[in-house]
Order: sequence, then structure tokens, then C-alpha cells
Amino acid sequence: SESFKMELILDINAWIYPVELGDKFRLVLASSLREDGFADQGEWSPLDSGPSRADSFEYVCHGKIYRIEGDDSSMSLDGAGRLSAYVSFGGLLMRLQGDANNLHGFEMDQTVYLLMKKLAF
Repeated sequence: SESFKMELILDINAWIYPVELGDKFRLVLASSLREDGFADQGEWSPLDSGPSRADSFEYVCHGKIYRIEGDDSSMSLDGAGRLSAYVSFGGLLMRLQGDANNLHGFEMDQTVYLLMKKLAF
């Protein structure tokens, strides 16, 4: 990430959402697809009425955090170390690594939605 100094490794289904090296994209991780931020039932259905965060994105996945690792050897100036959060989206895997302050809301077995949209630069 250019904004938060995070490192991302992400498997995507390139057949349905091709991404080329150098493509810029917006990526959001959310605990709910509801616009009001309230928890959902953990399932999405195209029959659900009302607006959804997914409406403004091109690629959406539902997954679960299966591992969180800390790295105390790389403490930043404010005393926070680095964390790595690992998420499985039905076999497509993600590792998000960065300052622990940016990953403070991540918990084991937490359900997350990944939302992506390519940027036109």
C-alpha cells in the first residue's frame, strides 16, 4: 500500500478478474457488506434488498482470518511491532503485513470481505 506502508500477497481468480503487474487498485477489507456497518449474517445473497458495499466494487470475496503472527524484532519508532494476518477466501489466500497499529482490529476466526476495484491511472 502506498498509504499505509503495508505489504500484500493475494491470490485472486485471474480468470474472472485479471490483474496485470503494475495495475493499481483500491482494496477494502470489511467485516460486513452492509452500508450502515452493522454485522450481517455472514452470508451474501443477490436476493438481498438494499444497498451493499459490494455495489461499488468489481471483485468481492468472503473469507476467514486463520492466522495472525507478530514480529517483535521489527519494532517501529512508536513501539508497535509488525503483524501478519492470513486470510483464506475458500482456498484463495491472502497475507497482509504491516504496522500492528493498522491491523489492530483483526482477530482469529473473524469473517472478512475483500472488495477490489481497479483504478484508472
